[in-house]
Amino acid sequence: MTSKSKATESKTKYEEMYMPVKSILISQQKPEDKSPYYDLEQKWKLKIDWRPFIQVDPVSERDFRKNRILLGDFPCVIFPSRGAVDNFFRLAVETRVKISPNTLYFCMTEAIANYLQKFILYRKRKVFVGTRVAEDLAAYFNKHKDKKFLLPTSNLGSPEIAAYLKSLNIDFTQVAVQNTVSADLSDLSDVFYDVLIFFSPQGIESLFDNFPDFKQNNTRIAVFGNVTAKTAEDHGLYVNIKAESATGGSSMAMALENYIMRSNSVK
Repeated sequence: MTSKSKATESKTKYEEMYMPVKSILISQQKPEDKSPYYDLEQKWKLKIDWRPFIQVDPVSERDFRKNRILLGDFPCVIFPSRGAVDNFFRLAVETRVKISPNTLYFCMTEAIANYLQKFILYRKRKVFVGTRVAEDLAAYFNKHKDKKFLLPTSNLGSPEIAAYLKSLNIDFTQVAVQNTVSADLSDLSDVFYDVLIFFSPQGIESLFDNFPDFKQNNTRIAVFGNVTAKTAEDHGLYVNIKAESATGGSSMAMALENYIMRSNSVK
């Protein structure tokens, strides 16, 4: 991945990076539904491309068995993502474990709970739904804190959920059912974008896994959240656009438009 021209080495002020934006690469899968980015694309006559910088690979049955964990031993299961749902039930089949119909499921979002219906007969008394974070499920966790919980995650874990469960003295086991790895981006080696957008530290890591010698130059970097921003800065990148709202995509779109309103007025 390249940049058009080299920026001034002494560039330290946010204002100095206000240059016109014509092309943007978002390091995620293109959404099928309506997105605020589509409106931005039309309004500002932008070229917006979508490309996942990370991919999720299933943990093999062989590797999972090394954990010596039986999925059927846990009366309560916490799902932080749809991928966790997929791979939990896949591994249950592959390891020939029967999941009790009385198992209780705790889903971080309604979208995850709805996805769960592909695998179970949905009943409200056995599926508990949050809106975004573990704290949303506090009442349900406390009601069932005498039971054993399973938290299926990626190899990166779910540190925020795990920390919250520990604060409640919940008996839980965290296990990787999928691996988050860098995607192959080699076809982008000679492609330039005015703005690169990242939503997670793993996206930044993938950029440098694929392009160890990447130089920012005049490329603007947009990030979501403090952790992603710190990862970018640790790699020597200058963060030009930052979104922090829990609403995620719409917040980034708002931050991006605020930047474009100023940058595209630069002569």
